[in-house]
Amino acid sequence: MKPFSEACENNQTPILAILRDAFSHVKSVLEIGSGTGQHAVHFARNLPHLVWQTSDLPANHPGIQLWLEEAALTNTRWPIALDVKQQPWFMEPVDGVFTANTLHIISWAEAECLFKGVGQVLQNNGVMCVYGPFNYGGQFTAPSNARFDAWLKARDPASGVRDAEAVWALAEQHGLHLEADHDMPVNNRILVLRKQG
Repeated sequence: MKPFSEACENNQTPILAILRDAFSHVKSVLEIGSGTGQHAVHFARNLPHLVWQTSDLPANHPGIQLWLEEAALTNTRWPIALDVKQQPWFMEPVDGVFTANTLHIISWAEAECLFKGVGQVLQNNGVMCVYGPFNYGGQFTAPSNARFDAWLKARDPASGVRDAEAVWALAEQHGLHLEADHDMPVNNRILVLRKQG
């Protein structure tokens, strides 16, 4: 039975609206943390000019494969095993990276590994889009994000809603510069970052 995320179902249309522009000249996208596989199918179907490479920890691969198999798209690729901590990342270069709802789940040390890996595989002038909740000036943008952060930390003290400024600074260390910061429904954002050589 295919895994299903209601959040993925709800957010894929507004995310696609941003990706249409951000990935308009992108040919190959690495999705970090493909989760259920829903995003991969929806975005690849609606952005047929690019190839969508799924990735996740091996435990999530069967569910992703069910989504890809049913959709039978020619521009999606079977998931590759990706643990951000295992450096360097041995994979083909890409000119696009997408990740949704990952930075608040992983630890900050893992986030550092994630951006280091992206810095290795993303080509110059390539684009990275990061979706999720963020704090600004050390403050939550909504009470629901504060509750979400408390819930995350109760599960894993190393997780939590990240400060956007800290993420921008981390990205800069690996040549990724903030190009746009989009307001999204339900107190989420999309950060659009571009790699400069």
